Amino acid sequence: MNAKFFLLAGAVFNLLAVVLGAFGAHALKNKLSADLLRVYHTAVEYQFYHALALLAIGILMLQWPHNTVLKSSGLSFFVGVLLFSGSLYALALSGVRWLGAITPLGGVAFIIGWILLSLAIWRQAI
Repeated sequence: MNAKFFLLAGAVFNLLAVVLGAFGAHALKNKLSADLLRVYHTAVEYQFYHALALLAIGILMLQWPHNTVLKSSGLSFFVGVLLFSGSLYALALSGVRWLGAITPLGGVAFIIGWILLSLAIWRQAI
């Protein structure tokens, strides 16, 4: 994985967050319960945050292309978006509660991503 992968992933995840956020605000507003709409909104919100983190990692990789910890951080954020936001979207749209059991795995991936990003920056001589 290189800078282009993370830049593209961040851009696509942000694009999808805008589309899914608008879909939720307009098409789902009267179809989902208030509780499930909050779940859906949380998925969009965390997708935005971590898509921006992926863009930042892509930019940093242009400066530090051989920083493997930085690459691992980006991979953690990528997996985190899929697991965390993906499971919340599925839960909100299907109402199947057991899908919520997947969400913490995405949260752990986010935490690992932030730890690794911090470590990558710490190790890099700026």
